[in-house]
Amino acid sequence: MQIFTYILMAFLLICAIAVSLSKNLLNSLLIFMSYSLVMSIIWIILESPDLAITEAAVGAGITSVLFFITLKKIQAMVDNKKEDEKNEQENS
Repeated sequence: MQIFTYILMAFLLICAIAVSLSKNLLNSLLIFMSYSLVMSIIWIILESPDLAITEAAVGAGITSVLFFITLKKIQAMVDNKKEDEKNEQENS
């Protein structure tokens, strides 16, 4: 069981570094979700099921959904700006 815990801790470290180095926001969000899920498994190993449920629900669930919505809104704003710029160039 100790080896499994070390593997999970190494995965957490890799996820933290990968999020920091990732240029794509969607990839960062997916890595963040996996980080939260692994953290909830670690809480179960540490015999804290209440924290594990909270981490899974809030960290991988609600927060990720809010980030997805925000990312979608940002992309929509960028796409609208590009379309507006194209329309202005065509009208000129």
